[in-house]
Amino acid sequence: MVKFNTFSITARCARTGQLGVAVSTKLPAVGMLCPFVKAGTGAIATQSFVNPYIGIRGLEYLSEGMSAKETKEKIMSEEINLEHRQFAIVDKHGNTAAFSGDESDGYYNHFEGDGFVVAGNMLVNEETLTDMKSAFENHSDLDLAERLLQALEAGQAAGGDKRGKQSAALKVFDTEEYPLVDLRVDEHADPVAELSRVYDVAKEELFPFMPMMPTKENPGGRFNPAEYEAE
Repeated sequence: MVKFNTFSITARCARTGQLGVAVSTKLPAVGMLCPFVKAGTGAIATQSFVNPYIGIRGLEYLSEGMSAKETKEKIMSEEINLEHRQFAIVDKHGNTAAFSGDESDGYYNHFEGDGFVVAGNMLVNEETLTDMKSAFENHSDLDLAERLLQALEAGQAAGGDKRGKQSAALKVFDTEEYPLVDLRVDEHADPVAELSRVYDVAKEELFPFMPMMPTKENPGGRFNPAEYEAE
């Protein structure tokens, strides 16, 4: 069983309706099994002795119209080894719910805020989570992806995972079936800092092209081959 002793933030932007998760841990490829997000539905972080089906089933329940709290209760009623699990849920309305099993290691906890949840286990200290919470609340002027990064950076600066650093991920969905932001640092000596660097590169070289992508309302997108070739 893979154990992601992890710190994460799961959130919805009240201004745009975007949903996302940012997460880091001392294991490789945290973005593979922990963050689950679906546009217009919700966001879930699943960690500790990680069960990806908490994220998979949780999004299914949210898509059926369950609230974050109802989804949490449904997951708890059917989950095996529940006390080894930790998960956070934010639904499309910004309602939150979270669970931290008593068999999570080290310092573990979760805190719910207005449209977001910070959660972690095997942490250096409580400040990892409280500083994440404050950072997210204090940067409400930023886009969701940048707010999530600010929170993750604050958590790492406060202590983070007591075992060290290895991977980090950022996933944000807007209105489409594909992500607005989906960045991962799978193995690095300072993954949160590297994730921020990659985000800055993507902000310059990738994100400006996202408005040209095909959408549900405009299947052809805004791409103009003639303009592209002219450049």
